[in-house]
Amino acid sequence: MKTNKLPSITGPGGCGELFKIAFPLILSTSAFTLQLFVDRVFLMWYDQNAMSAAMMGGILNFVAFSFFMGTANYANTFVSQYDGAGRKERIGPAVWQSMYFCVFAGVIMIGISFFARPIMDLVGHNAAVRSYEVSYFKILAAGAWPGLFTAAMSCFYTGRGKTWAVLWINVIRTVLNIAMDYTFIFGKFGFPKMGISGAATATVLSGLVACIIYFFIFLGKDNRGNFNTGDFRFDGQLFKRLMKFGVPNGTQFMLDILGFSLFVIFVGRISTTAMAATAMACQINTLSFMPMIGFGIATSVLVGRSLGKDDPATAQKSAWSAGIMTFGYMLCIATCYIIAPGVFMVAFKVGADATQFAQIQPLVTKLLIFVAFYCVFDTGNIIFSAAIKGAGDTKFVMYVSVILNWIIVVIPTYLAVTYLKGDAQLYVSWTGLTSYVCLLSLIFFLRFLGGKWKNMRVIEKAPLLPDRMPPMPTIETESV
Repeated sequence: MKTNKLPSITGPGGCGELFKIAFPLILSTSAFTLQLFVDRVFLMWYDQNAMSAAMMGGILNFVAFSFFMGTANYANTFVSQYDGAGRKERIGPAVWQSMYFCVFAGVIMIGISFFARPIMDLVGHNAAVRSYEVSYFKILAAGAWPGLFTAAMSCFYTGRGKTWAVLWINVIRTVLNIAMDYTFIFGKFGFPKMGISGAATATVLSGLVACIIYFFIFLGKDNRGNFNTGDFRFDGQLFKRLMKFGVPNGTQFMLDILGFSLFVIFVGRISTTAMAATAMACQINTLSFMPMIGFGIATSVLVGRSLGKDDPATAQKSAWSAGIMTFGYMLCIATCYIIAPGVFMVAFKVGADATQFAQIQPLVTKLLIFVAFYCVFDTGNIIFSAAIKGAGDTKFVMYVSVILNWIIVVIPTYLAVTYLKGDAQLYVSWTGLTSYVCLLSLIFFLRFLGGKWKNMRVIEKAPLLPDRMPPMPTIETESV
């Protein structure tokens, strides 16, 4: 049966259905973007080195964290496919298996926190930046548990398309984080001036509040009755299936972040100015990138739900809808990066040292040209990878992402920084990053068109019942 349906405004898989689910997620990821943006702006006001260190310390912490989060968060696909198949009693247990994985993951993250200093020594940044990096990394790694459990429990809502709950919880977390950022970084309202340690502490505490809210709602009476969320038993078979599909997803996420981390590390060896400019350009890029994540999650949800119903035509239509809508958005953002780059730097400039900012601004303007070019291609990267992962094609995404990352980004950046001189070091490095995003987008698009994902499922088959039950046996008795 032909399934290459183009998107429409209404109907299953259309732009209307997609936007209904994606809009709260866009606001939710935008709230998280705002949280990071304000965090970095405050740190820029505090000290340029603190902003640079927050990027590097945050990324390296996220390398380990992303594996665990990517694995736990794949429960989202299980929830969506169970929901589409009408097997709601399996939704609660699926989320619980993800949370059991998070218990183990949190212990590992605490252990990693003790290696903060040797890890940052390997990075090789100057002493002023390194001391900040150690503090930031250590606190975030030790306090990873709330973020991990939040990732797992949010799947209960996103997987069913109930994304408004996720939005309001993230808004609460963002408001708390910004307030605590200001309080802890600058030492307001009687608190000591903590600098970058205060920024990390605010992130952990606001995440803890969000985790508590999720947990109480998840265990509510209606959810226990409708989705079996009170069934917290360890299910070996279900856990094994989650690991089978979730671990490749987490591995791809981690190695992708690791590749980007090495890119930042190598660029940081060029100069503190190149490092700060890269940090600022990447932070500005989150303004376009993070809302796209909302569309990506919505795409995975709709694809998973449709495949749970054995309806690949609607699944493909959902992905086309997402691709067209996000392409238009990214094209507008890319144009703004080119014609009005200064607008995106205003917040950084307000409280920054004038001399430091004057050195960074021209370089950031040039780097935003790279960002403008590759962010348009990032549409295909995010949407079509989300679509095939929503079916269970996680190993393909893992292999392609990891191989291309190292061949096109990591190795060329190292060679550029080691053997080239002057501006060529930075521009060749950014050319590799841009090429990686563009090629990745093309490969995922072709994989999507290939259609292999349409026959994939992550959930087990429902037990089959006979069309009709055998007749009840009767006992003949003698008539009197």
